[in-house]
Amino acid sequence: MSTSVVSVLNDLIETSKDGEKGFLKAAEDTRDPSLKLLFQNRAEACAQGAIELQDVVQRLGGKPETGGSVTGALHRGWVDVKSAVSGHSDHAVLAECERGEDAAKKNYRQALEKDLPADVRAIVERQYQGVLENHDRIRDLRDQYAAAKS
Repeated sequence: MSTSVVSVLNDLIETSKDGEKGFLKAAEDTRDPSLKLLFQNRAEACAQGAIELQDVVQRLGGKPETGGSVTGALHRGWVDVKSAVSGHSDHAVLAECERGEDAAKKNYRQALEKDLPADVRAIVERQYQGVLENHDRIRDLRDQYAAAKS
């Protein structure tokens, strides 16, 4: 199997691991129990997405990624700094989650521009739909918290 397909999938594994770690960090930082639960659920969904992609990479004979990216680690560090400065406001945490989901959307969109086998494309497209749903839900919540702040 093409090493480029494995490379694309490993990039998405990193993206999923970044999302998992980012949502877990957001769950720690929020004071709102419903947001904490949402973030924990999103982290679990990201973890499941990564496992699914790791299984595909193994099936294709590749070595699956197991961790997140340096960029993701830096983003979580930025979330820490921003949360500390903003007093861990739920609006700020949601805004940072949305930024993370913007990056995930971009990564999935780029993956779908690649030449992927039909079965792999179907998995990536399904996961991309989940990323879009995550993004829109986080964005809508961010807007609600912004309106409540003002």
